[in-house]
Amino acid sequence: MGKLLVIEDDFSLREMLELMLRSAGHSAVLAADGLAGLEAGLTGDFDVVISDIRMPGLTGLEVLKKLRAQNRNMPVILMSAYASPDTAVEAMREGAYDFIPKPFKPQDLLTVVDSALAHHNVEQERQALADMVITSQRFGRMVGTSPAMLHVYDLIKRAAQTSTSILITGESGTGKELVAKAVHENSQRAEREFVAINCGGIPENLVESELFGHKKGSFTGASSDKRGLVALADGGTLFLDELGELSLPMQVKLLRLIQEKTFRQVGGEREETADVRFIAATNKNLETEIMAGRFREDLYYRLNVINIHIPPLRERAADIPLLAHYFLEKYSKIQNKDVRKLSAYALDILSRYHFPGNVRELENIIERSVALEQSNIILPESLRLADFRRETPAGWPPPQETGGPAAHPAAPPPAAYPASSSTVSAPVGTFGGGYTIPAPAMPAPPPPVRETYHHLAAVLPGLPPGGIDELLSLLEGHYLYQALIMAHGARGRTATLLAISPWRLRTRLVAYELADLNYGQLTRLDTTRFHMPDLPYGLAPSFDESGLNLSDILIAVERHFIYEALEASGGNKTEAASLLGLSRRSFQHRLERTNYDSWAEAANPKGNSFS
Repeated sequence: MGKLLVIEDDFSLREMLELMLRSAGHSAVLAADGLAGLEAGLTGDFDVVISDIRMPGLTGLEVLKKLRAQNRNMPVILMSAYASPDTAVEAMREGAYDFIPKPFKPQDLLTVVDSALAHHNVEQERQALADMVITSQRFGRMVGTSPAMLHVYDLIKRAAQTSTSILITGESGTGKELVAKAVHENSQRAEREFVAINCGGIPENLVESELFGHKKGSFTGASSDKRGLVALADGGTLFLDELGELSLPMQVKLLRLIQEKTFRQVGGEREETADVRFIAATNKNLETEIMAGRFREDLYYRLNVINIHIPPLRERAADIPLLAHYFLEKYSKIQNKDVRKLSAYALDILSRYHFPGNVRELENIIERSVALEQSNIILPESLRLADFRRETPAGWPPPQETGGPAAHPAAPPPAAYPASSSTVSAPVGTFGGGYTIPAPAMPAPPPPVRETYHHLAAVLPGLPPGGIDELLSLLEGHYLYQALIMAHGARGRTATLLAISPWRLRTRLVAYELADLNYGQLTRLDTTRFHMPDLPYGLAPSFDESGLNLSDILIAVERHFIYEALEASGGNKTEAASLLGLSRRSFQHRLERTNYDSWAEAANPKGNSFS
């Protein structure tokens, strides 16, 4: 049983709802308008909220938005005597659990309440489990469970127990400063300062002053004494980012500091001591810099006592979904937006992208996508990776630096994009940082479905001329009519027989022009348009008194024809979409909606590649 908040401005209906809910074993708190309801919802702990839409002060939709901003998992059921498709669509878009038009039967509302309570309990358990999983996927501020990152975590733990110098290497954007902070926070120096300096971001003539400090009048502009970062980090950790940018004279002075633990301020007359743990980071190959005479070999060995190498993101692609969801959660909260997930197709694009900017680039992509997305799911169109064809493997072939050798060894294109004798040209995608990614030749598009239907009917038996959408519409109409007749026109019983909500039943009945017909009128209809479509044996069961799950059957039929289309097209998604009478984008949406990733492997024992 649950604790419910009822927001209704009609006194008699409000009292009736309280009596009905309490007789069903629930506890109910009542509010007479939107403002009172919002105050109660924000301060109380409720399992479900039931609210009218039209109320003085705040409307139900406004209450919904504000409550969901605080608790995205709270189920909110909206009611209205002025129901319209637009109102229902807006309510569901804002995150309402369900929408119930007035007048309604008490049992219909109680059914929706029970469903919302079950959903709330499951969501709470799921969130608790997700928090546990997230904790196991992180180390400090780093996210990842790939073997390469687990090795990094192990090195951090072991290095943190010492006070020796550490050199962190890796490409730009891999998170070298996060590693340095993790070492500091897990060390005995965690209670003291962590001081970072970007050696490449300070003019060369000011680096010494920043590190060691200076005395008043020691140079033009030194109007007062200044304490340096080394003194600030005494007892703690000094992080030298972009170490390879230090000039040779500064390298000499840094070497003395590391060896002797002493330094002298600019313009100072005496030596000072500092107990500092040194962690340095660079994206340069210091051994190459040594051979070129740009970096001191003795300083290299002083700092590179323990080396922690951070792999680029492309070498730990298994971590991309974890990082993407981490950044999605982070920026949804920062921007106060209800963007909950990334579509499977968006994740697929990210997983196949080369990420020359590494984790920093992925974070930027997700932040921008959350800012631009208008729904609660990030679709491929919001990623803004580049101006490239969505069918092209993102980031392939590996980027090359302008005017230089290939940044990565050449490799054959992925098997999912086979060569074809019939091809069309694809545009070139230009990425930030001077990288250009030419798209490989793509298969020529197949002819329109309707022009080739007589041929395709033999390929996909049972598919009508209108494609998969027409087939699903015929099947849904058949089951709706059969359930109505079985229930003698009773809408509540019909919804139960089909295992759908009363609101969904009403919207479907409106779509099939059955909403306003009584049982007698239903029996006198011309039922030709409600006949069971010709489907392969056993694919769709016949209707009986026990009812069935309409959603499961429609998904099962859709899955069957998706798989058949992929088989008939040799795994080419563009051609499979055409066989079903769909656009490529709509076809990809169907794959996500039917959980393609979870059933395709079991249904595809031959291991065919679906591209």
